[in-house]
Amino acid sequence: MKKNILLLIFALSLTTAIDAQYNYAIGIRSGGTSGITFKNIITPMSAIEGIVGFWNDGLSFTVLYEQHPNALNIEGLHWLFGAGAHAVFFEENYRGFKGPAWYNDYPDNIEDGEIGIGIDGMLGIEYKIPVLPLAISAEIKPFIDFVSGNEIWGSLDPGIGIKLAF
Repeated sequence: MKKNILLLIFALSLTTAIDAQYNYAIGIRSGGTSGITFKNIITPMSAIEGIVGFWNDGLSFTVLYEQHPNALNIEGLHWLFGAGAHAVFFEENYRGFKGPAWYNDYPDNIEDGEIGIGIDGMLGIEYKIPVLPLAISAEIKPFIDFVSGNEIWGSLDPGIGIKLAF
């Protein structure tokens, strides 16, 4: 019995140590910008997040600076807000996007191989599960895209994500 109690205390302290050492997270984001996301906690209240997006015969790279204060006094629950920038590369097979409502107005007349750059915002909420190395999020990432063929376009870019925190 004594051995089981010591083992339980060790397991709980290890779980707490893992949660306290959450400095990085890697995972996936699904939404307008869908892809692989990497997050680096740089202070107790801020982080840098990068997203490599794969969508619609294009490739995008987004970098965001985020603030993440505690939300509703719940352990592991954080608001997300911040801003950043992105670059998108339209591949030769680019065909316009006929998907969700927030992307229906994306210009069809972008030439193959054009490049877009833009600014991004971030507003959402993230929950780092205290006993597991997982973080889940729901957010909107509004952006304005300036495409090399003189097109300007924007989207609210809603998304959800799941990350492995370590």
